[in-house]
Amino acid sequence: MKNTYTLQGQSFVFNALFILMNLAGLALVTMGFHENFENSKWVYAGIGFGIMALSIGGIVILKGRLFMSYVSRVLVGGLFIVSGLIKANDPIGFSYKLEEYFEDGALAFRIKEWFGAPGFSLEYLIPFALWLSVLICVAEIVLGVLVLIGGKIKAVSWLLVLMMLFFTFLTWHTANCDGNTKFVDRDTYDLNTEIAGIKLEESKTNKDIKIISKGNGELVVDEMKQPQCVSDCGCFGDAMKGSIGRSLTPTESLWKDIILLYLVVWIFISQRRIEPNSTKDNLYIIPISLVFIAFFSYIFGWYFPLAFGLVALLAALWILRAGGKLFGNYWGSALVVTVLCFIMTTYVLRYEPIKDYRPYAVGSNLREKMLDGIPGVFESGMLLKNKKTGKEEFWSEKQYMDPNRKVWEDKNYTLVKMDTKEIKKGKLPSIDSAQFNPSIEFAAIGKQEKQLKYVQQQLKKVNVDGVLLLDKAYNSEIQVLASEYDLVNYDTASFRFIRNIQMPDPNMTELSIRDFLLEAPTAFIVFAKDLTTADFSEIATWKQMYAATKKRNIPFVMVCAGSRADIDAWRNKHQFQVPVFGLDFIELKVIARSNPSLMVLQKGVVKGKYPHRSLPKFDWIQKHVLNKK
Repeated sequence: MKNTYTLQGQSFVFNALFILMNLAGLALVTMGFHENFENSKWVYAGIGFGIMALSIGGIVILKGRLFMSYVSRVLVGGLFIVSGLIKANDPIGFSYKLEEYFEDGALAFRIKEWFGAPGFSLEYLIPFALWLSVLICVAEIVLGVLVLIGGKIKAVSWLLVLMMLFFTFLTWHTANCDGNTKFVDRDTYDLNTEIAGIKLEESKTNKDIKIISKGNGELVVDEMKQPQCVSDCGCFGDAMKGSIGRSLTPTESLWKDIILLYLVVWIFISQRRIEPNSTKDNLYIIPISLVFIAFFSYIFGWYFPLAFGLVALLAALWILRAGGKLFGNYWGSALVVTVLCFIMTTYVLRYEPIKDYRPYAVGSNLREKMLDGIPGVFESGMLLKNKKTGKEEFWSEKQYMDPNRKVWEDKNYTLVKMDTKEIKKGKLPSIDSAQFNPSIEFAAIGKQEKQLKYVQQQLKKVNVDGVLLLDKAYNSEIQVLASEYDLVNYDTASFRFIRNIQMPDPNMTELSIRDFLLEAPTAFIVFAKDLTTADFSEIATWKQMYAATKKRNIPFVMVCAGSRADIDAWRNKHQFQVPVFGLDFIELKVIARSNPSLMVLQKGVVKGKYPHRSLPKFDWIQKHVLNKK
């Protein structure tokens, strides 16, 4: 006879009480390991573990495992849907983070270190990072829906455990990554390449580089390298920064995943007792899970997850009734949710994230974003080693110089090094002004850039007296500072004087237009990450917009990461003589996912961002953006 299990167990009230105690104990344990409670770490953790042990005993004795698994399903399912949607909202951004993890100095170094496999690499996954990001997002959402409706719970519980073990390992690695350590990395080079020659030479003097083998046209090198530590958890981190002002620290992310893993374990060990939801189950599980999703939607300032979650859950339940023999099952539910997810991800991949959590979002004041950092507070002192305990202790300068203590005379202490202690953590600005700095080398300024009055004015400021000479040997013109021109170094036999000129000061290497763009009443900026892959199929619209802005004296520039040769080739191909300035490729990836895209600024405030596939006409922008009250 098949055992039947009831939700309430032997006592609904006591099981509910024990479950609340269990979650409270879990919260106390988490608080105990948070840096804000470091001084009371074991007090919180000890009490928390005690409450958890007591409550687990009560849940088991009173047969409340099914009840606990239902609570876990609501929490895990709701959070998986929200987390998956945050990532699915920006799969390109998530793929950038995966690429960081796939580099040899990131996740792979753990395998190299643990298993003595210096040649192990995950870099072959980098080209597939975008597809993997989409797959992970969709899997999270589908699993979240299925665990809420009780579909394929055995398979789902296994997948939840595996996924959470993966995420927990990822965040553990991030939280415990020490950039000062070293690991052995093995690389193979073609002997005919320049880099192979460089490594051969460096191995003669650099102890960190060791030649393993040389032959068959290959050079195998072991090199001691430092790990690449990933700073945050990507899209989820961006969403946290864009909503509450900061992302989770690596340690906080780790504990978030540990909590989720703990809840998933309850689902896993109860999988044989969990049945597909009845109509009664759905009447309380679905509304409660939507309340939970609504809470996180409020935290992230984006209620789309609530709407999507409702539609996905209803669609999954509807297909069970209307899908017939082929789709009227939980595979059909998974399929319909997958279709919904792919509709969403296809849209954001073709355009831009539905909700933009980046500092360059519409409405952002870029100048303020550069100034919203908070400096940290630090204290200088000495790191001393206590000979009795063997521990290193930090002594502030005031403590060290205390004449009553005279620690410098204490033979129990030895000076390790001068050190600095962080008293109060600082906060980096949302936008690094050094990173967001569209500029151009003076030598590269052409007639297109000189169309801007600002460039003309800056050239006048940096121009100095010079002379233009003809180098007879090469039949080419050269510019020489007037102060350096004399007939000894530039004799008439080799050089011919042409005329006196104004030339850029050679000590000034580049011209930045950042402040010009941020202070302009209105500015149009085209951002292109990669000119070779940028889609300018609507070049006629871009040209019309450029002509319209030029007519109204509105600055219109393009900012990209290409070389001047790439820029000239692009201009010739499209016959588009627009001013072009350079910017760091990484910052361009942050500004826009679409390649290219248009940003409209007014006094440094982002008034509009448009991917190339939904580029409006200038008249529309003028009516709905520039003239909007």
